[in-house]
Amino acid sequence: MKKRLKHLDFTLIFTPLALSIFGLVMIYSASMVLAVYEGMGSNHYLIKQIQWLILGTGLLFFTALIPYQKYQRIIKPTVIGMLLLLIFVFPFGEEVNYAKSWYDFKIFSFQPAEVAKLGLILYLASVYSKKLSYIHQFGKAVIPPLVITGLTIILIVLQPDIGTAAIIMCIALSVIVSSGIRLRHLFILGAVGALFLAIAIPNLVTDERVERFTGAYEPFSDSSGGGYQLIQSYLAIGSGGLTGEGLGESVQKLGYLTQPHTDFILAVVAEELGLIGVAISIGAIAVIVLRGLYFARKCEDAFGSLLAIGISFMVGIQAFINIGSMSGVLPITGVTLPFISYGGSSLLILMISMGILNNIAMQVKSSEQTYTKTRSQIPDASEESVFSINERRGRKAWVK
Repeated sequence: MKKRLKHLDFTLIFTPLALSIFGLVMIYSASMVLAVYEGMGSNHYLIKQIQWLILGTGLLFFTALIPYQKYQRIIKPTVIGMLLLLIFVFPFGEEVNYAKSWYDFKIFSFQPAEVAKLGLILYLASVYSKKLSYIHQFGKAVIPPLVITGLTIILIVLQPDIGTAAIIMCIALSVIVSSGIRLRHLFILGAVGALFLAIAIPNLVTDERVERFTGAYEPFSDSSGGGYQLIQSYLAIGSGGLTGEGLGESVQKLGYLTQPHTDFILAVVAEELGLIGVAISIGAIAVIVLRGLYFARKCEDAFGSLLAIGISFMVGIQAFINIGSMSGVLPITGVTLPFISYGGSSLLILMISMGILNNIAMQVKSSEQTYTKTRSQIPDASEESVFSINERRGRKAWVK
């Protein structure tokens, strides 16, 4: 146990936990007035998020100690369970904000689409890691896993949850590209995707979605409708300036921003802590993404490498969509900011993902330490001979 713990990556533990604790402070600041207005105590959302964070922290350390290779043994039940959760949400789910995407068990509720993010990453990383030797065979290697991917995306779109569907599509693309797919095959996938969107968009267009789109790019043309939320976000960002109005001093959270503790929490951060607070928040998320990609590059196992890539892109893409929505770069999609926004399902999946990423990092560090030790024992040994020794000891190298 001590040998395992000494290889824990401090950055991938401290940064998510620090962001989550910072999130607790901002959730309390952003939600206390809203909670009172809804007839609950001012610390209602804070207490619930603390409970999720305690559970999530435990799961982070628990999954960090589980060798990530073991997840390959449960890929089939994971995929089946993921799809069943997405299917049963339609007859048994709770409708929230015009979307039937939640299970409400009174004591707690969770969003199956969050589970689908990590489930699909595990599935794609496992499948494509086994197909590397013939990844250039488009029909045999690339297409079959896309059936499960496409079905997952369709089920989430039907809820409807366009934001999460977009995240999952980008995650899948990141894993597929990283597996070594040919460029022309990538263009084919792009063409098929464009055709799918051309067919699907007319059926998905509603007055509300059109309002969200025009509200993102022409907010002042409908300042009391689709553009209202974004205008309030602009006011929060503009009021904050460089250093902010001070913690707890946001005006926009007082009933102007309708989701100050979830989708638009970064606007409250901007108003209270200014550009400096926003930069630190985004910078910390960037550290997690870059650290994950670093270990993906260093990992000698294809499954571990693709898994780290998928998790890193999941965090990065979700952050990008959230920031894009609150700044007017993208339409408002209801996507939360990783680690900082209120939301138990999102936080739990992120913490589990950080645990898995940490286990990959631990194994990379352990492998590097063994390699260095072997080199020191055989000073004149070549790179090739050292790797041969390690392989004989049972360490399989992934030839990139």
